[in-house]
Amino acid sequence: MAVNGKNWSGCEELWRGFTAIDFATAAYVLVATGAVFYSFQGEGLAGWPWVLTAHALIGVLVLLAPRARAAGPIGRFLGDWYPMLLLPAFYGEIGVLTLSAGFQNDLLIQRLETWVFGSQISYRWIRESPNVLLSWVLHACYLAYYPILYASPFALWMVGRRDASRHTIFAVMATFYLCYVVFLFFPVAGPRYAFDGAHNVATNVWPARFAAWLLDRGDSWGAAFPSSHVAASVVATGMALRYWRALGLVLLPLTTGLTLAVVYGQFHYAVDALGGLMVAAMMLGIMQTAEAPEPQRLAVGDSVSA
Repeated sequence: MAVNGKNWSGCEELWRGFTAIDFATAAYVLVATGAVFYSFQGEGLAGWPWVLTAHALIGVLVLLAPRARAAGPIGRFLGDWYPMLLLPAFYGEIGVLTLSAGFQNDLLIQRLETWVFGSQISYRWIRESPNVLLSWVLHACYLAYYPILYASPFALWMVGRRDASRHTIFAVMATFYLCYVVFLFFPVAGPRYAFDGAHNVATNVWPARFAAWLLDRGDSWGAAFPSSHVAASVVATGMALRYWRALGLVLLPLTTGLTLAVVYGQFHYAVDALGGLMVAAMMLGIMQTAEAPEPQRLAVGDSVSA
């Protein structure tokens, strides 16, 4: 029994310091690594040694995270924030892995779109309602995507609400990981690739042109369903509403506009956005069981120095 006790104590000591975000990140990297090996059933993935090397380095970061958190303020920040800092790399990798799949599921999603909404809304909306003001506002909200994601946990972190910030980081990244796993094994290119682009006054406004320019240089093919843009933005805003209502109320109209913009701008099918909302609802429901302590919340009018 003593030996068993020592073994249990040793296991407990081994895992001490690791957090839920570490386990979630490690699990996602394992799944993404599985997707790399799965690609060998076809022609394989060009540059696969580099991808696996990147995965190994992320694994090292996960292993170092507990030590970083114990190494002072900067280490604590990096140990808690490294998944959010790696987010652009995770997203960029999706396009590399899904292109190797050699197939897409857009036809199925288009049929689902017609069944749910009666037509291809992402194709028709901007063509049938080319409104300059509406386009400007919605595309501006679409460009607020990254500010929404990072403002929620960063603002909570900066005012000392560290538990709330960590919970928000976990909720946002877990949402991304769920969406990314679907992308890896069920790639959907989206209406931006499936249909010709619209050309009218709505697509000529500056935010629309800038959004198109950004996507031409940084989009990931196969990452349409469910919309991680919608899912993660709604989760970030929902967590802000829970822990600092004033912040959440600032982010809410931007997130609402983004949800509409992904369809109006022909970036996602409407069912992509609907799927993103469903993922967000599930994640926010799960996070109800992992709330920060009551003193960690801020409501409208609360002092940030409390």
